[in-house]
Amino acid sequence: MRVVLQRVSQASVQVAGQQIAQIKQGFLLLVGFEEGDGQEQLERIAHKISNVRVFSDTAGKMNLSIKQVQGEILSVSQFTLYAALRKGNRPSFTLAQNPTIAAQNYQTFNQLLRASGTPVAEGIFGAEMEVSLVNDGPVTLVYDTDQLV
Repeated sequence: MRVVLQRVSQASVQVAGQQIAQIKQGFLLLVGFEEGDGQEQLERIAHKISNVRVFSDTAGKMNLSIKQVQGEILSVSQFTLYAALRKGNRPSFTLAQNPTIAAQNYQTFNQLLRASGTPVAEGIFGAEMEVSLVNDGPVTLVYDTDQLV
């Protein structure tokens, strides 16, 4: 499982010209799954994201979590995070999880984030989306369950 987290002052997603989700301060998450990802990976990454301290405290130090600043999350599915790029010029997406299973994992992941007490807005799984954001910092983190200890 891979998640690109961007700290944002605002973010939104549109599908077919209609805005379907919007947040203010918080995280924009681009979320991708590979074959074999399941409950263990979902719980691990949801816990990490819910507790990461990347918001500034009164001293200006990145020391506060999203819960402490009452932030929001906009979660967007993105199978292209598993693009294979080594050969040729056209990405291959064979590493991405089967869409039926990935859709279930995406919903479960978002539920786990909500259970931590943070509001979560969502894109539409499998839809062509336009994502807008104002990256705050910029702060961008990449979570990959294959690289977490």
